[in-house]
Amino acid sequence: MTKEEFTPPAQREERVHRAQVRFSGGAWSWVIKIVLLGGFDALMVLGLLAAVAKASWVIVAVIAIGTLAVNLIYLPPNRELPGKYLAPGVAFMLIFSVSVMLYTVYVGFTNYGDGHNGSKADAVLAIQQNNQARMPDSATYKAAVATKNGGGDDLWLIVVDPKTGQARAGNNETPLQDASGVTTSSLGAITGADGYTVLDFAAVSARSSEVSKLAVPLSDKGADGFLHTTTGSQAYVYRSTMTYDEKADTFTDTAGTVYRDSGQGSFVSSEGKTIQPGWKVNVGFSNFTAAITNSQVRGPFLKVLVWTFVFAIGSVVSCFALGLILALIFNDSRLRGRRWFRLVMILPYAFPATMMTMVWSGLFNQDFGFINQVLLGGLQVPWLNDGTWAKVAILVVNLWLGFPYQFLVATGALQSLPDDVNEAAEVDGASGWSAFWYIKFPLLMVSLAPLLISTFAFNFNNFNLIYMLTRGGPRFTDTSLDVGSTDILISMVYKVAFGDQGRQYGLGSAFAILIFIIVGVISWIGFRQTRALEDIN
Repeated sequence: MTKEEFTPPAQREERVHRAQVRFSGGAWSWVIKIVLLGGFDALMVLGLLAAVAKASWVIVAVIAIGTLAVNLIYLPPNRELPGKYLAPGVAFMLIFSVSVMLYTVYVGFTNYGDGHNGSKADAVLAIQQNNQARMPDSATYKAAVATKNGGGDDLWLIVVDPKTGQARAGNNETPLQDASGVTTSSLGAITGADGYTVLDFAAVSARSSEVSKLAVPLSDKGADGFLHTTTGSQAYVYRSTMTYDEKADTFTDTAGTVYRDSGQGSFVSSEGKTIQPGWKVNVGFSNFTAAITNSQVRGPFLKVLVWTFVFAIGSVVSCFALGLILALIFNDSRLRGRRWFRLVMILPYAFPATMMTMVWSGLFNQDFGFINQVLLGGLQVPWLNDGTWAKVAILVVNLWLGFPYQFLVATGALQSLPDDVNEAAEVDGASGWSAFWYIKFPLLMVSLAPLLISTFAFNFNNFNLIYMLTRGGPRFTDTSLDVGSTDILISMVYKVAFGDQGRQYGLGSAFAILIFIIVGVISWIGFRQTRALEDIN
């Protein structure tokens, strides 16, 4: 008899039941896996087709490689098990960290910013669109201002060609295209069209500024002219006063001045006059060398760089010193009520930093602030209006905000030291100061040094404090850049890239790269130096 025949019937039934459960669970998991992978692949195919339509071959390659990798990792039943757990984390890291860094690097080598946002073809059309005059022999087009159903609030212009009677529609970005289902009133006014909602007189009047900016291209070629309307019921042909020669790649205005491609993303005349807008091009290391060669950038950049180091180092030293001193005081077991004192010490850390910075801004008010009026007896100290005093105010506020963190980590490090350290110091006859400086402090630095390095990196980019307290002011008077005495590099980058005086994304990205390199090098040197502390243990 076989081994199976010796097995009791109840046990054989149990085995069959377990096999059926395993098969059922495995089958359902396989079906779920196939469905999920199928949905993922379908989305990727849609993205692939969209990228191909836009001729974005880099995106095509990324989507194809990513889709293939996901299927190779998740499709096999038991292979590549570690990859199934690592793949989501790696994907998110590539999307939200690596891709952002790569794009920042790319922008840093371009002239991307106000006046240099799009392609050269977009710039040519915009120049023709921005420099127009009404043609004296222009026919009168019956027109209506409308919005496209499902297309948001963007304005469209529906017109009837006076020669052919064909109804057409377009907007600033879309040349005229045929429109169907156009209806008119007894007076011939356009009242409707398929896919469009015609605005009435009141709606057109309410958006008159937008209506006056409508410049609808007659065709894909800007030289053919544009349709403008001021009343919303009639439109006329305008043509550009800038004539573009596609073969020579030049613009010529009505005075005969010729504008040529400068190679820097703009058309420039021989006299140096530039017509806007330009277009985005690669400018190499120009954004980086501007910090050295451009006098409008070099001076403010060097001042801001020096202050950034002073602020970061001063903040770390002052906050750590105060936090460590308080930690030593309140770690003494002979002190009564030290738990309550510790609670009070960490209160600044519990309040939102943004709100407290605004409170401090009021306290430092030169005319009505509590510090001048009460603490200093009415002195008019220009805390936030003078460059030197503003820097002092920033260091004071950052000390108040930052020392509780250093107090907490120093307290934890002190409590982690073994008791025999103090006993050994007493046996050797060391004084309290000697025991701290030569024994406790080196041991504390083993765990605190990496935190101090990270604190330095944080303060090096402490944008919130600077922007909320002083907005980087008072402003420098020897530069056209909106940069001030208390700006640090990161706030300078913000003003350059998103400031009110023009957005220079390329220059801002170049500065961001420099900040990354500076912080990275300093952190690398700091961590190398902290290796020596490991030998203390």
